[in-house]
Amino acid sequence: MNRTIQPRSRKTRALGLLPSRLVTTRVRAKRKTLFLTFDDGPHPEFTPPVLDLLRTHGATATFFLIGERIDRYPELVRRIVADGHALGNHSWSHPRMRDLPLPQQLVEIERTDEALSRYDGNRTHPFRPPCGVLPANLLLHFARIGRTVAFWSYDSHDYQQLPAPTLFAQMRADPPRDGDTVLMHDDTGATVQLLAELLPQWRDEGFELRAMPAGRG
Repeated sequence: MNRTIQPRSRKTRALGLLPSRLVTTRVRAKRKTLFLTFDDGPHPEFTPPVLDLLRTHGATATFFLIGERIDRYPELVRRIVADGHALGNHSWSHPRMRDLPLPQQLVEIERTDEALSRYDGNRTHPFRPPCGVLPANLLLHFARIGRTVAFWSYDSHDYQQLPAPTLFAQMRADPPRDGDTVLMHDDTGATVQLLAELLPQWRDEGFELRAMPAGRG
């Protein structure tokens, strides 16, 4: 199996050793649950069918939105909220945070929080760093202010431009487990095809499919 598409990386396992109040990867739940997350939207072509599938299968998710796309597609953000999903902060312009000084990192986050708040009324939102790049200075800042980084424990690799059957075979060979936070993206057709297979399968296996807990804002 190709090491580049392993769903459980050393990095996510290492982050999982940190206190959950600082970085959330896996989540404990009373019932058998997978926590669904989608990055990089909203996307005018692919977000609607993702939402359709989630509604069909009674699933909720957290959508980590890119700030500069929020007011470009307001109807999609409104639908995400109306359908009972949670909004997450994925920065304003999707930079690699380590390439920016801390003040600019915070502008990326704060500007996106402000845009999201116009749709759900929340002052802050779960933050997920673009590409999973989490610089130490940002992590320390979050620790000082008591804010949680929303990461993941299971990577679907749906951003790898691989055919959906290949992705499905990979996930079937090493499937997510109870409490996993699943990383997916709502800006590609492969994800739509993948979800059409996975959502009923996960339901048949007895999983509840939920958004991430909010954590500390």
